[in-house]
Amino acid sequence: MIYRHAFVLIFLSLFNAATLSADDFPKPFNTEKSPAKLTTPQDALNGMTVPEGFEVSLFAAEPDVNQPIALATDDRGRLWVAENYTYSESATNYDDQMRDRVVILEDADGDGSFDKRTVFWDQGRRLTSVEVGHGGVWVLDAPNLLFIPDANKDDVPDGEPVVMLDGWDDNAARHTIVNGLRWGPDGWLYGRNGIMAISNVGIPGATADQRTQIDCGIWRFHPTRRKFEVVCVGTTNPWGMDWDENGQMFFINTVIGHLWHVVPGARFRRMYGEHFNPHTYGIIEQTADHFHWDTKELWHDIRKDGKTIMTKTTDQAGGGHAHCGMTILQGQPFPEELHGSVLALNLHGRRINRDTLHRHGATYTAKHAPDFLKVADPWYRGVEIICGRVGEVFIADWSDVGECHENDGIHRTSGRIYRLTVAGDPSKHRPNVGPADQLTSQQLAELVASDWEWLSRKCLLELAERTAAGQDMSTTHDYLTTKFHSNESEQSRLRRLWALNATGGTNQQLLLDSLDDTSEHVLCWAIRFLTEDESLAKSALPKFASMAKNDESGLVLTWLASALQSLRHEDRWPIAQALASHGKYADDRVLPLMVWYGVEPAVLANPDQAIELALSSKLPIVREYIARRITLEIERQPTIIEQLLQRSSQQTVDDTAVADILRGMTEALRGWRKATPVKGWDTFAKANSSNGNAEVRRLNRELSLVFGDGRALDELRKIAADGGADLSERRAAIRALVLARDKDVVKLLQALLGNRDMSRDAINGLAAFGHEETPQLLVSKFGSFNVTAKQAAITTLVSRPQFASVLLDAVTDGKIDRSQLSAFQLRQMQNSGNSGLSQRVADMWPELAEQSKEKTAHIAELRTMLTADTIAKADTSAGRALFNKSCASCHTLFGEGKKIAPDLTGAQRNNLNYLLENIVDPSATVSKNFKLTVALLEDGRVLNGVVVGNSEKTLTLQTATDQVVVQRDEVEELIESPVSMMPDKLLNVLTDEQVQNLIAYLMSPTQVPLPE
Repeated sequence: MIYRHAFVLIFLSLFNAATLSADDFPKPFNTEKSPAKLTTPQDALNGMTVPEGFEVSLFAAEPDVNQPIALATDDRGRLWVAENYTYSESATNYDDQMRDRVVILEDADGDGSFDKRTVFWDQGRRLTSVEVGHGGVWVLDAPNLLFIPDANKDDVPDGEPVVMLDGWDDNAARHTIVNGLRWGPDGWLYGRNGIMAISNVGIPGATADQRTQIDCGIWRFHPTRRKFEVVCVGTTNPWGMDWDENGQMFFINTVIGHLWHVVPGARFRRMYGEHFNPHTYGIIEQTADHFHWDTKELWHDIRKDGKTIMTKTTDQAGGGHAHCGMTILQGQPFPEELHGSVLALNLHGRRINRDTLHRHGATYTAKHAPDFLKVADPWYRGVEIICGRVGEVFIADWSDVGECHENDGIHRTSGRIYRLTVAGDPSKHRPNVGPADQLTSQQLAELVASDWEWLSRKCLLELAERTAAGQDMSTTHDYLTTKFHSNESEQSRLRRLWALNATGGTNQQLLLDSLDDTSEHVLCWAIRFLTEDESLAKSALPKFASMAKNDESGLVLTWLASALQSLRHEDRWPIAQALASHGKYADDRVLPLMVWYGVEPAVLANPDQAIELALSSKLPIVREYIARRITLEIERQPTIIEQLLQRSSQQTVDDTAVADILRGMTEALRGWRKATPVKGWDTFAKANSSNGNAEVRRLNRELSLVFGDGRALDELRKIAADGGADLSERRAAIRALVLARDKDVVKLLQALLGNRDMSRDAINGLAAFGHEETPQLLVSKFGSFNVTAKQAAITTLVSRPQFASVLLDAVTDGKIDRSQLSAFQLRQMQNSGNSGLSQRVADMWPELAEQSKEKTAHIAELRTMLTADTIAKADTSAGRALFNKSCASCHTLFGEGKKIAPDLTGAQRNNLNYLLENIVDPSATVSKNFKLTVALLEDGRVLNGVVVGNSEKTLTLQTATDQVVVQRDEVEELIESPVSMMPDKLLNVLTDEQVQNLIAYLMSPTQVPLPE
């Protein structure tokens, strides 16, 4: 048996030696097409601008390191590097010819450059992350989270990787794949996930109902309990995170807002698509109070006396919207004025952005500080930043000239790691201790509160590892408990508490006693630890309710709101009731929504408590959303709505609360033409028909119409026709009448076509009716419409085949210029299902016939035409006009346009290849959440858009111009298209001059005036 065991060990060693053989590792090859010459490491280093008091050096470069996508350090201070060679220019796939690997770089002599390199593992296929701990190495290699054992720490795997979790979508777009491993203060392993695909994660062999869905968000996994859970959801593509000195977690993101504060259970803004929970209703916006690109200033805001004055540019704002890698500076050896600074790598801006964190409202905000570091090297692509053992900051440079989607190929044989340090010897004040695994448990317990943050974290991890290995930690518990109850600093005491938790020393009494602590951060962590165990949470319920009523800390209240999601439904109400009494947080960005997320699943199970909360709450959002959730049950549980109306009629309920209740009911029934009247509505409506609150009156009328009250119909007609009425009231009346399909409104809408203020509303309303006179009227009056009315008229004319035929006749006769039609609208007519109409469009616009196989050639032709000289001479003002017609209905640029699709202001617009790839072939990289759906309606309309809302009764489509709600029983057929909502022949319908003007404007660094 002994010999057999020895043979297995020898075999494993031989197996791993063969695996690590350099001859077996696929030789990296480049597909990068750029003629630009790779900047040398020294030239790149020379081109860096570092803050005063800091120095930067080259730690490693190709060929010793290539494609460094992630970094980690072990307790010896060595750098572990994940090298990703499989990333490819393919939109969704990785290159299976290649393999990824993990290498270890060690600076043995301490001179700031590595001098020993070891390949640890080289069989990765989708490698995005690496972390060290608990007897081995953890890597994310989609679809798996792998653990590679190395218990003896000889840098040779003890065996093959163990699959700890699987189910991540490995066919997702390559740049939004699962990524990022970091140990949290709570002992869990944290990771991130992008938006482009839905993953179903679980332990190997888990059934579908045992798995957890996730797309964009933050997740965590416990290394010994083998438990996986989603921490928060939303954003786009998080790729960097860290914890501040109090253990508050923040992460960085791309495309939309960049910085987010993690509250467990939070639902953040998404770039597109819906949250899994359809009753989310409201989302939390980013933590930062700014963007790192110029989104607000318009040309007319920055001119004075006919001259352009000093203005912000994207460069001054921060460099762009793509962020990748983040760390928070804290403790030694960093200057005190930098403590708490968030450092984030800005991919397009080739720099390190710096934000400062501040308490604001119930939680935090972040403010923009001067950029920390800038890089001149055009090949620089920072992707990871972490702090090291002696107080250095390591920065991984992917080193490529492509945009983050790599539209022009991959340069696999390059990569750098830079080392940023405080000038001089940053380690001279560092405690002179060896690796954490060589320290006694007593030393670890002492040093876990070190002001050298890196050392503190390694000691905390080592304590957790020893506990997991079964070591007796009772003496350590005694020491940590004593120090926790001492007069140490808040941050030191927090670290003692985290260590107690990591070593199993946080018993029920200690945590309950901690709920009386004077530190708000201790309170937050005690709440968090108590709610991780159901029995502990139950014992804390009375105290939670008391704290929710009496605590003045918004952060503590937010953590109590977060805790609601961990409690039984019936236990949530007393705490939620107390939280909702804090009226000073009525407009807070976070707390009201967290209260809603906590109570929403319990509303229907406990309607009495829900209604009581709705009427007593001093948080308007909670009132509105409870009413909305209840009203959705109008056909199944009408008595709940009756109860809500009855209690809302009490004199103690003020007009503002009634408005919130009605707003929630209206949103629930949005798109409904008729709903079964509920008992008590007539009495309620009559009582509020003359309410002093204008919004109450308006909502009251609209709901009465849905409930079939003919008197409301008459009143709405009068308002719509009253030229002296308030414009907003008239518009709301028209929308309600159109929704109700009031045929009498058609004549009024046609009469309003000549009203400059109401023409657009009238045109949009006429789209819902197939009246035979409408298309001819729109064509005859087209020349008198303003710009927005013309756009609405085209949208209405392309919505029905019979209308579209009249439009094409007008184009043929020269009554409407063909340039008025966008590529999206041409495609909509081709998607109508009418073969004759589709053929007519094809005949009139033969340039649309180009097939996808010609896209590469088309891009090459455009690249030849769009020389630097041509773009410099182009008319950017005319380009802006084209943008407003063809792009602004979905995209924002310089604060102008809609936010249906990504904001273009901070994109890499100066990269012609990037622009052409995304315009000519927009479907190459597109989430299923943003693919086109064609809705054929029974009334003859054809709608093209993205499904952004889906309920039992209604379907909400975001079209290129508006958001349209239709009843499901009106939909004859839904056709899901594999293409993006953005048409791929956008440029085909433009002249060469127009293309030049549009591209010149898209590449313009600032806003320009529209043509006179």
